Amino acid sequence: MRSRVGLRDVAAHAGVSIKTVSNVVNNTGSVTEATRERVEESLTTLGYRPNLAARHLRQGSSGLIAVALPELTQPYFAELAAELVRAAKARGRMVLLVQTEGAEESERAILEGVDLPVLDGLVLSPLALDGPTLRRRTDSSPLVLLGEHAGDGVFDHVTIDNCAAAAEATTHLLDLGRRRVGAIGAQLTGPNETAVLRLAGYRRALAAAGAAPDEALVATVDQFHRSDGAAAMARLLDLPEPPDAVFCFNDALALGALRTLAERGVRVPQDVAVVGVDDVEEGRYATPSLTTVSPDKRALATAAIDLVLRGGAATGTPPRTVTVAHTLVVRESTAGRTPLTPPPLLPSPASPPSPASPPLPPSAGSCTRAPDPEEHS
Repeated sequence: MRSRVGLRDVAAHAGVSIKTVSNVVNNTGSVTEATRERVEESLTTLGYRPNLAARHLRQGSSGLIAVALPELTQPYFAELAAELVRAAKARGRMVLLVQTEGAEESERAILEGVDLPVLDGLVLSPLALDGPTLRRRTDSSPLVLLGEHAGDGVFDHVTIDNCAAAAEATTHLLDLGRRRVGAIGAQLTGPNETAVLRLAGYRRALAAAGAAPDEALVATVDQFHRSDGAAAMARLLDLPEPPDAVFCFNDALALGALRTLAERGVRVPQDVAVVGVDDVEEGRYATPSLTTVSPDKRALATAAIDLVLRGGAATGTPPRTVTVAHTLVVRESTAGRTPLTPPPLLPSPASPPSPASPPLPPSAGSCTRAPDPEEHS
């Protein structure tokens, strides 16, 4: 087996000191351009690979960040995990991915670092843990919460404005002229605050539009899975007065709803318009493609990793909440399919071109709350 190439080997090959090689590798100190080029050529020729573990130990860190997410089979969490790994790698860190399945026991163990190696910090997306449990944490390593507000004021937290996002999605449906707008994703049990906030945003949009609320149009689910969305959509269609639009609390629920609508022969969006949340890749290629609220997943990941590396409460720094932007992406499930056939170069006098369809009205409605002084910083 070939022995590992070290700084001493590179220094001998380039004819410089070990300190000079170290300065080039770590981009420190003062090195002339000619010497830097010679050292870099030797690094490439010898196939030098830095010992990141040793470097992190010298710097007093492990180089490892744990990321605990509920379900890696859910497209949103899989896409978010990829962004977190990318952000950590760009900062010289590796990620240990842990799947909690949203179970309280698993989340509690991760929270306290049970059976985990030494970490530079933890990024946790909790579903089962409530605020008091999070606040009783005894592990002192940096912690950043994703998505949930349960630990606000104690730990660093990265999120989108779920209430505002739900209100914008619902208002979009109302602006299309839909009057029986249903909701899929309410949860009767558990501390899932995302569901609570999205339900609040849905109701706020109805109130702002003067639309009479109908609790029969609010479908509860056990989980945010495709099968739950399909079953909930079936229940709504069986109502004496079914909805003409549905806001689904995530894209997986919306994709399940689209399946049921297709099986029942219900046209989307002509009969029922559908909006989701998350902007997962699967929704872009569904038939019809899915209108959705798109959180900036890259910004979520970057903010989370940066907050972990900042150290948070472990360094006595006041906790921060970073609220990342979201965008309503309008696709076929509310706007219909746009013909792809290009217009003729010269219109025929006998058959003038049809006027362009009017643009969709802008979405409105949002949830207001007292801004955090450090948000968006």
